Amino acid sequence: MTQQLKQRQFPAGNPLANALVVVVGVLVIAVSFVLGLVALVALVTAAIVLAAIIGVRVWWLKRKLGAGQNYTANHNGESATGSEIIEGEFRVVGPDKDRDSTE
Repeated sequence: MTQQLKQRQFPAGNPLANALVVVVGVLVIAVSFVLGLVALVALVTAAIVLAAIIGVRVWWLKRKLGAGQNYTANHNGESATGSEIIEGEFRVVGPDKDRDSTE
């Protein structure tokens, strides 16, 4: 047994059996590689489909939430109807001279 390991020969003495072992080994490795590649492609495809479904769902929810608002302001501060919207607080600092003179 140690002589076979030192010479690195196959255990079978028949060359046909040795060739059959090599061919079967290569086939098993090739089939394993192809099955692994198919499984990888299936997982990547499933991840892409799942990401697309989640992306469409988030877009749909954002669109629905945006439609529920009273107005949609554009970059000029105008609503969809075209009227200008100004938000803020004010405080009268002093008396209005025009108003006092008319009263």
